[in-house]
Amino acid sequence: MNLGAIDPFLATHGRVLDRRWLDALLGRGDAAPALRALAGYRNEDGGYGWGLEPDQRSPSSQPIGALHALELLADLGPAGGPAARATCDWLAAVSLPDGGVPFSLAGAAGPGVAAWFAGADVAASSLHLTAAIAEAAHRAARHDAGVREHPWLAGATRFCLQRIADLRDVSQAMTLRYALLLLDALDGDEPAAELRRLAALLPASATVPVAGGAEDEAMRPLDFSPRPGTALRALIDPAAIDADLDRLEGLQRDDGGWPVEWARWSPAGALEWRGVLTVRALRLLVDNGRVDAEALRAG
Repeated sequence: MNLGAIDPFLATHGRVLDRRWLDALLGRGDAAPALRALAGYRNEDGGYGWGLEPDQRSPSSQPIGALHALELLADLGPAGGPAARATCDWLAAVSLPDGGVPFSLAGAAGPGVAAWFAGADVAASSLHLTAAIAEAAHRAARHDAGVREHPWLAGATRFCLQRIADLRDVSQAMTLRYALLLLDALDGDEPAAELRRLAALLPASATVPVAGGAEDEAMRPLDFSPRPGTALRALIDPAAIDADLDRLEGLQRDDGGWPVEWARWSPAGALEWRGVLTVRALRLLVDNGRVDAEALRAG
């Protein structure tokens, strides 16, 4: 790997948000600059839009924007708590009576918006997205009691557990991914039993093709289990994890960044995703012991 090429890549290809996010992850300063950068994507209603999700470029507040916000806020630790609580307030306002959130809300369509956002049913709760958001919120909740005790999170978690019980195969690879991540974040006998049941559906390679995705697009071992030391990681073959870490390391391009492995929907989105994916890749490689954080901090 070429660690020295990463900061130049983000300087020439990345959003300010992603550069500040990496600085916060590496301890190059505090969380305040990343929080200020994130605030630029926030609407007056408390939700997030404006391309925070690079393939959802509508200005309108959307559930996918809340997901990206909570992922960052969870990484920022206690400093992210107030913004994470406010995001839960917004989610409570847009959730459906069953506790879930739709994949998209009204106003999702527009230039540069991926078809799966523009064409989503605004009147039906999505297990895929609700589980993803709830998992990020549970990680943020480790640092903030207000998130942990928020009624939206309790209702969303109940909705997900009820719907997860109906999953019987790996045909919905991304829904399976976020269901497993959520279960891995929860305590209790019921989530633990469901985690074992769903993990048993994975093939030995822990690689599941994404139906309707780009050629070779798949959910892979690190998508299902990004962090070591969890209950789910113990249910995946270590050889599959090691092979996926090798693959991830090998994806770094000559310019220092990581590629987008799915369909592109706009020139800006394709560029911005590379910055996001570069920071995500580095976080995975540091967390899993493949990259020394001090060496990366030094560039």
